[in-house]
Amino acid sequence: MKKKILVLGSNGKTGRRVVKRLENNPEVEIRLGSRNETIPFDWENPETWQNAVKDIDTVYITFQPDLAVPFAAEAIEHFTKLATASGVQKIVLLSGRGEKEAQVCEEIVKQNTKKWTIIRSSWFNQNFSESFFLDPILYGIVALPRAEALEPFTDADDIADVAVEALLNENHNGKTYELTGPRLLTFKDAVNEIANASDRNISFQALSLEEYKQMLQEYQVPEDHIWLVNYLFEQVLDGRNSSITSDIEKILGRKAKDFSAYAEETAKSGIWNPEN
Repeated sequence: MKKKILVLGSNGKTGRRVVKRLENNPEVEIRLGSRNETIPFDWENPETWQNAVKDIDTVYITFQPDLAVPFAAEAIEHFTKLATASGVQKIVLLSGRGEKEAQVCEEIVKQNTKKWTIIRSSWFNQNFSESFFLDPILYGIVALPRAEALEPFTDADDIADVAVEALLNENHNGKTYELTGPRLLTFKDAVNEIANASDRNISFQALSLEEYKQMLQEYQVPEDHIWLVNYLFEQVLDGRNSSITSDIEKILGRKAKDFSAYAEETAKSGIWNPEN
């Protein structure tokens, strides 16, 4: 009998990678959880949730935009209770490392779910190629606060591999994993590695949090996005995540991907070439 897995955020950085890894597995039936699917799922429209979890065994939760936002805990509580009542046996939650609001959501999952696995991570490597740091890199100037903060940037491919392991294997039930890359870097270090890999001149400018917020407002970035990015820089990048773990190696039996390997692979794709 096939395992039926609902992947929420199936178009997101980790969600689509999880789907790619599961889609050729003959023992798995995947349901894509996003607004535009035949059976739609929308965190902001609870009326879509019941049909999305119907006949599903296991759910991978990524919450958009982040578990830190004010309505996340209420949504996670409502969803997990509904899912369990509908027959869902297991939930794997992608959580935010070092985010106290995310840990509230973790406890809600534990309380309302028969079987669970928590996967914590913070900044993805792919934020530089698939998210809000891509445009500044293409422009050639990356201006950010917390220039001195050390971060163990984690690769989305590693996160997806761990998520698939947790979704398919029962020996990860009841476990909380903290995923990190193998090395601590500052944002300036990361930008320099991207510049070297892409053979471009990319400068880094350190800003205060207030200067950064003003810059985002000048570029007419939506206020909810500004709030979230400001939260992450202000609350999470205070040194609490400046440590590395071996959880990826323990689970996958191989080393976590280093940022330099990510930078070299991504540079070959041409995504950081402004002419593309």
